[in-house]
Amino acid sequence: HALQTAGVDVLVAAPPLAGRWPAFRWSSATAAGEPVAIAQLPAQPVPLPPGTAKVTFTSGSTGAPKGVCLSAEAMQRVARGLVDAMAPLDVTRHLNALPFAVLLENVAGLMAPRQRGATVITRPLAALGVGGSSRFDTARFDAAVRALAPHSLILLPQMLRAWCAHLQQSARRAPPSLKFVAVGGAAVGAPLVRAAQALGLPVGEGYGLSEGASVQTLNLPGAERAGSAGRVLPHARLRVAPDGELQIAGSLFSGYLGDPAPVPEWWPTGDLGGIDDDGFVHVMGRRKNLLITAFGRNVSPEWVETALRSQPALLHAAVFGDGQPALSAVLWPVHTAADDAALQAAVDAANAALPDYARIAAWVHGRAAFDASTGMATANGRPQRDAILKAHADALDLVSTDVA
Repeated sequence: HALQTAGVDVLVAAPPLAGRWPAFRWSSATAAGEPVAIAQLPAQPVPLPPGTAKVTFTSGSTGAPKGVCLSAEAMQRVARGLVDAMAPLDVTRHLNALPFAVLLENVAGLMAPRQRGATVITRPLAALGVGGSSRFDTARFDAAVRALAPHSLILLPQMLRAWCAHLQQSARRAPPSLKFVAVGGAAVGAPLVRAAQALGLPVGEGYGLSEGASVQTLNLPGAERAGSAGRVLPHARLRVAPDGELQIAGSLFSGYLGDPAPVPEWWPTGDLGGIDDDGFVHVMGRRKNLLITAFGRNVSPEWVETALRSQPALLHAAVFGDGQPALSAVLWPVHTAADDAALQAAVDAANAALPDYARIAAWVHGRAAFDASTGMATANGRPQRDAILKAHADALDLVSTDVA
């Protein structure tokens, strides 16, 4: 999809990966002293917005991913904002723990360190224990971080959670070199942030989107509030529309591939949220995911899912209930052998922290893990709600008008 949509005419890959596309005609070359494979593709030119330097594809929860066209100026502006905001931390060694295809790692883990003259530590992800979108060897990762001694990392929430579990089980503290661990890609939740900090991990949750050239807000040591997405970074502007939708400005994309529509000064993020009196941004969930129960209550499923995932027994959760008298959930445990009693106890604990209209009244055990390989989640871990509902609608006893 990406190759065709973006009109890619040259593909460069590590030689072992070339075998994934046997139909292409590959040639060998050397880049920075390393062997690479190069394929010339028969592509048609694709019109791009002026100044496009990068096309990144959003991993939307429905439909085909969109190509987001970004200028070098927009990405460098975000990088400069991060450099300015993090200056007091004196971070001079960053370890790339996410693929460079992830925009956040590309901007915050490559561009920002270059701007501040820091060292970027790059190793094959497999050497760090990271494999694909769902395989994470926490013991190998922990050992690598201790050996490489970085000052900063960027993690996805599930990576942080798994690492915390490893540290707790092995009775260890966080690697002493770390000064900051940024976490993004999905909601983290205050309990996980506090648990990580109690282990010595200097965690800060942030918020951003591809259309804003990556991160817009961030919690930083000394300026943090667990459960929030942090304060707005120097390069960004953020406001709340009258309907509760967050809007951003300051470092916007140039447009979508194949869509000539101009980008407005203020971009609607599609996320509901607010800004508290101290300037911390709180993201409630996607506007399009908002559930309206049979009693007229508006509930963001992400809010309830975060409460569920905060329970040690639960790895994934997807909440449903639009037009229903009560909410239901599809659950996937941390340990696949967990029995119903353990899952019910986790639901009860989550419900105790939620108002009555947001509590889970019924749940079912998921039929497959929530990851990209099963089609139940995007590559960065966001649940594919339509796929999950379609696979479990009979067990949930819900009537869906959205899934064929």
